[in-house]
Amino acid sequence: MGSHLLLRTAPALACALLLGACAVHTPPAVMPAPPAGWQAVLPHQGSRADLALWWQQQGDPLLPQLIDEAQATNPTLAQALARLQQARAASRNASAGLWPSVNASAQANRAREPFSFGSPAISNTGSVALDAQWELDLFGNVRHQAAAERARAEAASYDWHEARISLAADVAQTYVSLRSCEALAEVYRQESESQGKTSDLTRRTVQAGLESPANGDLADAGAAEASTRLIAQRAECDAQVKALVLLTGRDEPGLRAALAPRQGLLPQAQGLAVESVPAQLLRQRPDLAAAERRLVAAAAEVGVADAARYPRLTLSGNVARAAYHGGGAELEGLRWGFGPSLVLPIFNAGRIQANVDAAQARYEEARAGLDLQLRQAVREVEEALVRLDAARRREADAQRSAEGFRKFFLSTQQRWQVGAGSLIEMEDARRRALAAQATLLAVQREQAAGWITLYKAVGGGWTPQGVQAVADNANNADNDKTKAN
Repeated sequence: MGSHLLLRTAPALACALLLGACAVHTPPAVMPAPPAGWQAVLPHQGSRADLALWWQQQGDPLLPQLIDEAQATNPTLAQALARLQQARAASRNASAGLWPSVNASAQANRAREPFSFGSPAISNTGSVALDAQWELDLFGNVRHQAAAERARAEAASYDWHEARISLAADVAQTYVSLRSCEALAEVYRQESESQGKTSDLTRRTVQAGLESPANGDLADAGAAEASTRLIAQRAECDAQVKALVLLTGRDEPGLRAALAPRQGLLPQAQGLAVESVPAQLLRQRPDLAAAERRLVAAAAEVGVADAARYPRLTLSGNVARAAYHGGGAELEGLRWGFGPSLVLPIFNAGRIQANVDAAQARYEEARAGLDLQLRQAVREVEEALVRLDAARRREADAQRSAEGFRKFFLSTQQRWQVGAGSLIEMEDARRRALAAQATLLAVQREQAAGWITLYKAVGGGWTPQGVQAVADNANNADNDKTKAN
């Protein structure tokens, strides 16, 4: 019987094997070419530094500590790692389709037969069986599906690195904002103290008849305005501290104690520079690598959809041992079977072609998205370089401006104290000195933030070797869980 079945199915099998020589269509997945060079000015302030040690080059020992704590405890990274493990599990599941599946089953039954002659008979039946099934992947349906899931798993690895880089940049930006806020709060504190002294002195001179009441009102208004500005600035600093608590997981009292020694001091990059070859920089960006892997997955899914046009050949077989005991009879026997199954799509009202068209459209979308992402990456690097260079060149002028207006205010204040100047003139000089000091702090903050933006724009400290290490760690963790179970 088995030989007759093989003879009848041989022509169909031969046709399937011949059709297997036909190549399933899969579009190419190629990373777009990066630009030849940056148009913005590159910062060169010393020898090149390893991007992996970026935060150690900022001159602030607390900053890398906070980043390390955020990397260890932040829920965003835990979510990204969980998505990586899910993607790797899906990849292993898809790859398992390339191999046969074997299942074992066993059953036993004890029954009472009421219609037997004489007393009711008791019967016992049982069987043990093995079932096997294997789809011969003639046209790459399973292979392309496995390739797509493998590419998604690799993209998830890159996403995990992108989450790390974004988190580090968020912590650093928040830290810089806090230090800048503290520095400005100290300026406002000094201004409020000075305004309070001026108000007290003016009030006494008004009472002595040496100043008009209007000048007393002006001094009181200036003191009140300075106090309001200080309270608002301190509230903003408190909000920045709470943001750092959220990012790092530290308790607030401990964080405030760690922040206190360097209050109001901004991190300053020391001897940092960037490579001048854009391809080397952009290849470090995990978001671009993830987009390229998703393009590979989309290309493989076109192959999956296209393979549905062709036959699917499955080999299946089973072997079972069965026994029956009852009514004085004992029967035992071995049952087995083996044979191929061929499914050939004939009519589907255009469903398969529609799936191919949809997969092709998703591929084109992914390819356009990768090209757009590359252009955006170039823009981010260019903007970071422009802003960093502008802040560097503005700092010296802002420093001179702040120092000049400070000296002018002190001179005007001394003249007013000896009665040679007006209160209005002194308050105008104070406002100019305050604005110049705030501008200087803003420029310094912009420069520190520019380095952080550039760190993120060029991909941080990410390397392909680091991706492989994370993937290996995820595999080891999964294997450990499997052994534990």
